[in-house]
Amino acid sequence: MNPAFSVIFFTTLSGAGYGLLLWSAVAALAGWGRSWSPLAGVMLGLALATVGLLSSLAHLGKPARAWRAFWQWRTSWLSREGVMAVLTCVPALALAVVLLGAAIAAHPVTPAPHVVATRTVAALALIACTLATVYCTAMIYASLKPIPAWRHRAVVPVYLLFALLTGGLLCATLLAWDGGIGNGAAMAGIAGAIVLAIVKHRYWRDIDTTPLPMRRADAVGLPGRSVDVFERPHTETNYLTREMGFVLARRHARRLRQIAVMLFAVLPALLLVPVWLFVHVDAAPWLAAAALSALAGAGVERWLFFAQARHLVTLYY
Repeated sequence: MNPAFSVIFFTTLSGAGYGLLLWSAVAALAGWGRSWSPLAGVMLGLALATVGLLSSLAHLGKPARAWRAFWQWRTSWLSREGVMAVLTCVPALALAVVLLGAAIAAHPVTPAPHVVATRTVAALALIACTLATVYCTAMIYASLKPIPAWRHRAVVPVYLLFALLTGGLLCATLLAWDGGIGNGAAMAGIAGAIVLAIVKHRYWRDIDTTPLPMRRADAVGLPGRSVDVFERPHTETNYLTREMGFVLARRHARRLRQIAVMLFAVLPALLLVPVWLFVHVDAAPWLAAAALSALAGAGVERWLFFAQARHLVTLYY
């Protein structure tokens, strides 16, 4: 398919935003850092998720009608994602209010029981909503039967892993500036990068070695026969040929895969090694560099995700 940069920005930024919201909620529950760092994580996560969602509107023919997508939640994963994105704002803002109250307190005091209960409920609800939203985003593509590469069992886990990795590195950076993080975060980041690289490698291997489930004869309604193309169906390009007929050369795909793995796995892991091994190192710059590298790698991977997706309609064209 022809990769649309608006959709790439959408999936990359929103995934990082929801991952940051999730880890900020975990930080609030676990008491990592002072109140301002989880609060900054919640606000930055909301900003990234909102910018990502708004950027997806650029790919619509009539962006002003995007609100209609909310009414198809019974059958559409796109609609479910929009509904979940709105619902996620409720516990996020509730948690932000609680954290803001703790952050502006002149002296740390033991919070009242109802404040603790509100923080716990809001954080748990935020974790559940962020996971559900990223899952809905992944299912927008994993539910499309005409694109076999998106029906792969690794599509949903990869979306979740990218959200956890990029959001986790951003959250760790904020906590490091707050002085509330240890080398355990670096160990978790290295492990997450390795797992993501392994899962993504298996996905690429499978889509390279698995043939399309249909042939050209099936596409034109003549199964079991031999069909050859002797004339183009159209004299000019149309939407399907522009969007679905994009072909990426194998050598370019191999090079871009190497760049993606280097950015989202190898380089972040190497940058996290000093944070893991040396206790007194200033972790914030290393974590920030690892987060930016992972985000760049996620963007390259997402471009490949769309560019290498072959729609069955191309069998006809």
